[in-house]
Amino acid sequence: MRGWCAVSSSGSLSLNFGLYPSSKAANGACGCCFHHGFPRKAVVIKSNNNTRKVHRAISISCCASASNSNDKICQAEINNFVVVNFYRFVFIKDPQHEVAKHLTFLKGLNIHGRIYINEQGINAQYSGPSEDAFAYVKWLKEDEKFSDILVQTSPALNGHAFPKLKLRYKPSLLQFEGGVSHLPLLDPSMRATPLAPSEWREKLEAVDNNDKASNSNPSADYILLDMRNGYEWDVGHFQGAQRPDVDCFRRTSFGVSSTEGVASDLLSNVDKEKTNIMMYCTGGIRCDVYSTVLRQQGFQNLYTVEGGVSHYLKTEGPVKWVGNLFTFDSRLSLPPSSYNDETMIEASMTPQAFENDKFAKCYICGSQVYELRHRNCANLDCNLLFLCCANCLMDLRGCCCYNCTTAPRRRPVLPGFQRYKRWHVYRDLEVRLQV
Repeated sequence: MRGWCAVSSSGSLSLNFGLYPSSKAANGACGCCFHHGFPRKAVVIKSNNNTRKVHRAISISCCASASNSNDKICQAEINNFVVVNFYRFVFIKDPQHEVAKHLTFLKGLNIHGRIYINEQGINAQYSGPSEDAFAYVKWLKEDEKFSDILVQTSPALNGHAFPKLKLRYKPSLLQFEGGVSHLPLLDPSMRATPLAPSEWREKLEAVDNNDKASNSNPSADYILLDMRNGYEWDVGHFQGAQRPDVDCFRRTSFGVSSTEGVASDLLSNVDKEKTNIMMYCTGGIRCDVYSTVLRQQGFQNLYTVEGGVSHYLKTEGPVKWVGNLFTFDSRLSLPPSSYNDETMIEASMTPQAFENDKFAKCYICGSQVYELRHRNCANLDCNLLFLCCANCLMDLRGCCCYNCTTAPRRRPVLPGFQRYKRWHVYRDLEVRLQV
C-alpha cells in the first residue's frame, strides 16, 4: 500500500499516509501587522475586553518586527490565523532542555506545526491565532541567541495549516542524504552569501539586461539554481531557473554527481572559482545547508536571497517571479499577493506583467493549468500530488491516471480549493464514485 510523504519547509519528506504531498510528487519586516500576513483591516472594538485583547495582539506582532519600523500603525484582527516560519543555525548546548522550555511555554497556546531543535539550532513552521503565534515569537526573541531571528509570516485563511503540534529534538533540522550534523552549518563563512531581496532583484535584472544587450545565450558565468523540488517549480519560480530534476531535497546532488556531465546537474563541468551561483528556496534553510556542501566541493561564489522566496515576495513583489509559491502545509500554494499586495501594484506596472507566464502544465494531458495549486489523487492508496486541468479532473474523477480510476478505495472528487480529510476518515469506508 502506498502512502504519502509529508513535506516540511526544508524540503524533506517523511513517510506517512494521508493528504499531503506524495513521494511520487514528484520552507526583516516592517512594523505593520499586515506585513506579517494580516490584511489591512480596521479592528472593530466591541468591548473593553476586546480592546485590551487587540492592543495585546498588536504589541506582540510589532515585537516580531524590525526595530526601525515603529512609525507604522499596526492593525490586526486577533482572530486571524497566521502561518509562521523561522530557523536559526546556532549552537545549543542542551537541546533537550531547550525543547522542554519551549513545550512549557507553548502549553495552553493554540499552536499547531513542526518545531525541531538540536545542537545546531531550531527550525519551525507552525500556525495559530495571531495572538498565540506572535506570543511565541516574542518569547523566543527574549533569548539572546534568537533575538534577531528573521520571522516569516503568511495568512492562514482557513484556520490551522497543520494538523497538530510536533515539538521535539531531532538529530537533523531537515532531511538530507547522510544527515547534516557533520556539516559546518554554524560557520557563516561556509554558507552562501546572503543578499537582501533588493540586491537579489538587482542581480537578476543585471544579468537579464546583459544577456539581452549581447543577444546571446544566458551568461556562462552565472547560474540560477532552484534548490527546491520539481513539483514546487511547477507552480512558480524565478524567471530563468530550470526545473529541478528531484522530487525530494534529500536526494539533491548538484555539483556532487558521481558521473561527469550529467544533464540534470547544472553545476557539472562549471568553473568552481569563477561561476556565480545564485541559489534560492522557499525560506532559505535548504540553501544554507546545501551551500556548505558546495563550499566543501570547492565552489567559491555562492549567493542566496535572505529569507528565501517568501521574504523576496514580501519586499520586492513578483518582479522576476512567475506563478505562485508552493507551501509545505495544507494550503499547498500562495499567490504573491498573500505576502504583500502593495508590491503587487508596483509589479503590475512593469513590463514583466505583460510577459507570457503560461508555464504550468497538466500532469496528465500537458495542457495549460490555470489553478496553480496541486491536488491529491482520489485513489486513497495512491494520493499522488499533481497538477490537473479541469477537463482531466472530470474525465478521471479526480484521479491521476486511468489505473487509479478503477482502484477499490476512491474518494469523491473535491472541487475548487477543498482538501481531503485525514486518511482515517476513509480508512474503513468503501468510497464509490458517483457517476
